[in-house]
Amino acid sequence: MNRRGRFAPTPSGLLHIGNAFTALAAWLQMRQCGGEFVLRIEDIDQARSRPSYAEQLQNDLLWLGIDWDEGPGIGGPYAPYAQSRREPLYMEAIERLQQAGRLYPCYCSRRELASIGSAPHGLASEGGVYPGRCRFLTAEERQVKAAGKTPALRFIMPQQEVTFRDMLSGTHTFSGDALGDFVVKRADGMFSYQLAVTVDDAAMGITDVLRGADLLDSTPRQLMLYEALALEAPAFAHVPLLVDEGGQRLSKRDRSLTLASLRGEGVAPQRLLGALACLAGWVDRPEPLTARELIPRFGPVRPPGAQAKMIVDGTIRSLLTAN
Repeated sequence: MNRRGRFAPTPSGLLHIGNAFTALAAWLQMRQCGGEFVLRIEDIDQARSRPSYAEQLQNDLLWLGIDWDEGPGIGGPYAPYAQSRREPLYMEAIERLQQAGRLYPCYCSRRELASIGSAPHGLASEGGVYPGRCRFLTAEERQVKAAGKTPALRFIMPQQEVTFRDMLSGTHTFSGDALGDFVVKRADGMFSYQLAVTVDDAAMGITDVLRGADLLDSTPRQLMLYEALALEAPAFAHVPLLVDEGGQRLSKRDRSLTLASLRGEGVAPQRLLGALACLAGWVDRPEPLTARELIPRFGPVRPPGAQAKMIVDGTIRSLLTAN
């Protein structure tokens, strides 16, 4: 079977070195195994996405030495490669889930959802666990709540354990109780990340999903969507997030570590790649390397304990800015 991987960024800001590390790892995984690499622009949130950012991130990836076999500027058999142009596929999936009885309308207000999201038991990618307030409404209660409101649609998460093997960090088990029912279509009509990414990966024949550790708990949710839609799930792998000295994840607002800023300061892509490879433990010292020179060196991030976070400290920053 021909393996297919992808990088699917949201064009809501400039690409920083944390995004670059994820893109690099996904690219190396496919180039090492002789698979195909797809670039897909996840611009389904039109309020946050900007075409200028989509264009900039493509230029940044190419500057870094990361090319793609299918995607913007190239096309391919699974076009279009922008989520904003793929909404009919998401609507079709919604209809299938409704017919299967896997969805229900949710009339909770933003204030109610905000109070849930602040609960301490929430998981990273979805915030607080939704307690199912609208799932068991009677027909009469639903009619009252529906007056003048357009509901969101929630997927009924099976109350079971979901176990999967991460190709880089081993076996993970999540309880359905700890995940909760999640939105697949918002009240404003926007389709959710969980639905769109599942539908797109299946439609594009993606066999390997490599992404950041912040999306680890999205995997059991998406596996349940694959099952409900009778789609074949890919293999999953999650790489650590790059964080600052205080443990905070790198932000698109930290312009000093965006690829555009580093390029503007004259930093060579080989220097950035060498620093990232050293941080991941793929090389022993941060020597300048090209993306293609890293292909045979790609593997699990070392040490094994660094599964969730890698610290971008002053040493790494100085490596990037040194003359």
